[in-house]
Amino acid sequence: MLTHYTGNQPGDNPGNLPDPYYWWEAGAMFTALVDYWYLTSDDTWNNITTQGITWQAGPSGSFMPANQTRTEGNDDQSFWAFAAMSAAERNFPDPPPSSGSPGWLAMAQAVFNTQAARWDKSTCNGGLRWQIFTFNNGWTYKNTISNGCFFNLAARLAKYTGNSTYADWADTVWDWTGEVGFMTDTYRFWDGADVSSGCGDWNYIEWTYNTGVYLLGAAVMYNLVGFSLP
Repeated sequence: MLTHYTGNQPGDNPGNLPDPYYWWEAGAMFTALVDYWYLTSDDTWNNITTQGITWQAGPSGSFMPANQTRTEGNDDQSFWAFAAMSAAERNFPDPPPSSGSPGWLAMAQAVFNTQAARWDKSTCNGGLRWQIFTFNNGWTYKNTISNGCFFNLAARLAKYTGNSTYADWADTVWDWTGEVGFMTDTYRFWDGADVSSGCGDWNYIEWTYNTGVYLLGAAVMYNLVGFSLP
């Protein structure tokens, strides 16, 4: 995997993968490296993992780097939040205080706070849009992966912190996903819909990562509160 990574080379940006890989895929890569350390105790890649995550998180810890504004959606941001959340859950060593970087938990919370503020009740009675910025294609689309990632992150923060606000948000996202029709009664997950249709003209493409993020979030909520599916 790391044969594709150049972000630790002089002149490159830490955390970035070269073309043709997307920014969110780099976030998933660092989640895998956190898991690798946890499962093997091999710290060979810890320095580049910390460097990559903290660089892309930025001073605010919210993973909103200026060089990604043309491509960053809510789902992309979440995949980096997953790296930080996994690091907190795995007790991966926090960035050194001298770095001035927030800790892993603070990064995950920062992403949650930015996304909770984007919850859009003006269309489709709720939900996150795919895109963060109005000038990007997909701004008018609400998709399952963006909302599923938010659900996943809220559930994991609820379990990690014991803060019921996160659990309440997880319930809200789960309920909205069913009410808007992106999740069927048999737990099939459609891709999303445009807000111009009131999110009623569904895109029936099924991606496994849509199911996956909801599956993990539901498992965490069950572990936390005995969360039961309707």
